[in-house]
Amino acid sequence: MPAPLVVNGAMLMCPMGAAPATLIVIPKGAPVMAGGQPVATIQDAAPFVNIPPFGICNSPSNPAAVAAKAAGATAPCTPVTVAWTPGVPQVMVGGLPVVIPPLDLRLIEPLLDRLSGICLSGGPDLHPENYGHEPDPHLGPTEPDLDRFELAIASAADQRELPILAICRGTQALNIVRGGTLHQHLPSVHGESNGSGIHHRQRTPGHEASHDVRIDPSSRLAATIDASTAGVNSFHHQAIDRLGHDLVATAWAEDGTIEAVEDPSRPFLIGVQWHAELLVHRREDESLFRSFVDAAVGFPLPAEGTLRS
Repeated sequence: MPAPLVVNGAMLMCPMGAAPATLIVIPKGAPVMAGGQPVATIQDAAPFVNIPPFGICNSPSNPAAVAAKAAGATAPCTPVTVAWTPGVPQVMVGGLPVVIPPLDLRLIEPLLDRLSGICLSGGPDLHPENYGHEPDPHLGPTEPDLDRFELAIASAADQRELPILAICRGTQALNIVRGGTLHQHLPSVHGESNGSGIHHRQRTPGHEASHDVRIDPSSRLAATIDASTAGVNSFHHQAIDRLGHDLVATAWAEDGTIEAVEDPSRPFLIGVQWHAELLVHRREDESLFRSFVDAAVGFPLPAEGTLRS
């Protein structure tokens, strides 16, 4: 087990074999502690954000796990691990990404007292009991402990109005937290491609776009990436059905699947159905991460020794 990393008073331990987790961003100026001593601030964070990812194990049914296995990995890896591609740390200038495993729910509030943004990552299917539905026969593997933790931390971060970027499963989790529901199996809704040629579980590499999405030109997403259409990758068979409270759909696939949501009343709360972390070599997806980090950096931490109310 690696030594714990203490960031501005919050100890975050990420042992090998931990369950999948959530990506968080800590703003410029926060001290990075190791061995009880400050070793850097986020201004000096480049060596730290380029730390190789821990092997965080997860369901082997995840697209990232399949890709990792094909690449020779000896254990299935969560999409969070894939998010630590060389491009992502370069994008997150001014912010330190930290992967955390599911924790005791009582630790969420103290943890959020030290964070200025949260990225809800991809992962396995969300169980429909989280929104009061019965399981579909096509429901994939689920992780009840992960559901419990991720929905709790998403809800708590949302209530604090922290900047939130949600990706794939994270977007679905955000919708559930807001009282929405999911399509459990898109082929049951649209057919395998519905004549559109869209297969939402692509077989090509994640750094390649597999279909286009139409983006509301008046949305924050369109302003963030400076585009009203975009090519996206696709590794999901669940998707948003009924929108949660105060969320609006801002991007759609040709078959009508909701591909992005946001809360227009918030400075930054955006969810995308595609894995943007695998597309940061493109201007649009790089801009999405940069804007998220800018929003997180602008969200103040409390004074040392105090907690947010």
